[in-house]
Amino acid sequence: MIAQSKDRRKVSGGMRQLHRKKKLYERGSRPTLTKLGDVKLRADRVRSAHHKIRVLVSNIANVYDPKSKKFTKTPIKTVSQNPSNRHYARANIITKGAVLDTELGKVKVTSRPGQDGTINATLIESK
Repeated sequence: MIAQSKDRRKVSGGMRQLHRKKKLYERGSRPTLTKLGDVKLRADRVRSAHHKIRVLVSNIANVYDPKSKKFTKTPIKTVSQNPSNRHYARANIITKGAVLDTELGKVKVTSRPGQDGTINATLIESK
């Protein structure tokens, strides 16, 4: 189980003995690596019986144009660069901060697709 509990390492480098087991509310999850393709979503149950919508696969982005101050649903062509991991651009994995190539031009992702359930982006270079 992936947990977001206290670290077992001491400052000195030794191991600290845990006084209890991991609790269910401390559980984490694997990263959602949103890929490029036909839209596929997943709803995960999180704490307090709420649900988190994750984008597993998508080919549409909500693009904000700062000049006209309007949003447009635009198809995504490719992931041109991704600062979180240089190999993500080659594998077409979308994360926050990724630069996408769309029909409107180059856009930068401002949302977290694995957490928010949508791909929101801002236009940085129009065609």
